[in-house]
Amino acid sequence: MATNNEKHWDKTKGLLMVTLAIWAIFSMGIFLFGAQMNEVTGPFGYPLTYWFTCQGSLAIFVILIFWFANRQEKIDEEFGFSERGED
Repeated sequence: MATNNEKHWDKTKGLLMVTLAIWAIFSMGIFLFGAQMNEVTGPFGYPLTYWFTCQGSLAIFVILIFWFANRQEKIDEEFGFSERGED
């Protein structure tokens, strides 16, 4: 039977893998289809690939950071490792 620490680590690793997969899609996946997206013009006349990589990816990364921190805090609370004080 797995200990509390092992269960916590398993959930944390799962969250980390999902987060890294999302990061890989938005940081490298866009470039795989860049040639096809260059034909389409995005906001302000820039190619769609440029707009996605410069603006969209940054927004996704900021959202991803907050999402990860929130999910990790919930995992920590579930297993009694929360760093929140007793306010």
